[in-house]
Amino acid sequence: MVKGSVINHELSPDSILEVSTIIVVHETGHFLAAHLQGIHVSKFAIGFGPILAKFNSNNVEYSLRAFPLGGFVGFPDNDPNSGIPLDDKNLLKNRPIWDRVVVVSAGIVANVIFAYAIIFAQVVFVGLPVQEAFPGVLVPDVKSSSAGSRDGLLPGDVILAVDGSELSSYGSDSVSKVVDVVKSNPNRSVLLRVQRGKEGFDIMITPDKSFDGTGRIGVQLSPNVRFSKVKPKNVTETFSFVGREFFGLSYNVLDSLKKTFLNFSQTASQVAGPVAIIAVGAEVAKSNADGLYQFAALLNLNLAVINLLPLPALDGGTLALILLEAVRGGRKLPLEVEQGIMSSGILLVIFLGLFLIVKDTLNLDFIREIL
Repeated sequence: MVKGSVINHELSPDSILEVSTIIVVHETGHFLAAHLQGIHVSKFAIGFGPILAKFNSNNVEYSLRAFPLGGFVGFPDNDPNSGIPLDDKNLLKNRPIWDRVVVVSAGIVANVIFAYAIIFAQVVFVGLPVQEAFPGVLVPDVKSSSAGSRDGLLPGDVILAVDGSELSSYGSDSVSKVVDVVKSNPNRSVLLRVQRGKEGFDIMITPDKSFDGTGRIGVQLSPNVRFSKVKPKNVTETFSFVGREFFGLSYNVLDSLKKTFLNFSQTASQVAGPVAIIAVGAEVAKSNADGLYQFAALLNLNLAVINLLPLPALDGGTLALILLEAVRGGRKLPLEVEQGIMSSGILLVIFLGLFLIVKDTLNLDFIREIL
């Protein structure tokens, strides 16, 4: 889930690779948990859709597929062509409940461990960013031929007030305030108080009307903060820094998810799919390469938490069915019922994914220009 406060989005190979790597880590967790327990695995796929390349090793088909934003581990439990007897004890479905719980939850655990490792690497090799907030909203980039460029905004400007309302130093709140005013005033003048170096002055800007009827000025906005880096002095301080940052990011992810569900009617428009996530990653890389550490850690934690939700087609949904089996004294649900639940969940995830991809693609800067 990404809240959009950036008006200018682009895609980049680096951000696509980052998201794909995180998904591969998740699927590798499932694969290793099964393989190390001697459970039969038939497929390990990076991506979905048509196969671009594949090879077989130890009765496992490894494949690279056309759409890299996903992946899966396949088990031959119900494959009549596998040559494995249906009562084989090493089929996943025939394993004890605990063995299956380990396999299903291993992807989530892998993402959590990877998030911790990313933060550890950041602390040791780069240092933790310490920020000091200042009033206003920074304009890091202005798109040529945009309303912002036409009316006089330059990269490095700081917007101190919008329509006479001063902006605080509370980062994202100030950014959201500017975005909201711009969006609600297409083709209408908006007064900005701007600081450029030591000089302060007013700019009257007229947002262009975008294809969806909202205003846009073609600039990137970010909190007006300055960063410095702090590195740990010893091993104890290293783990203290890592732990504090890890639990802080984890809290933010859980709090964001809670707010999304409790206020879904207000937050639904802010839920983003893979295209928007990649676009945000590209903006992070462009503005501050060090920020990719925290971005990658947040994505891992997001993927872990979302997969833990007890919804069909997610790991949490499979875990819920396994736990239900345990509560029923080891009696599984009828196969048709279980398959119906999972199939409906898969269809829901596919439709939601397609909707988000289309929505996010239409919000990309170069697509908006075409439209």
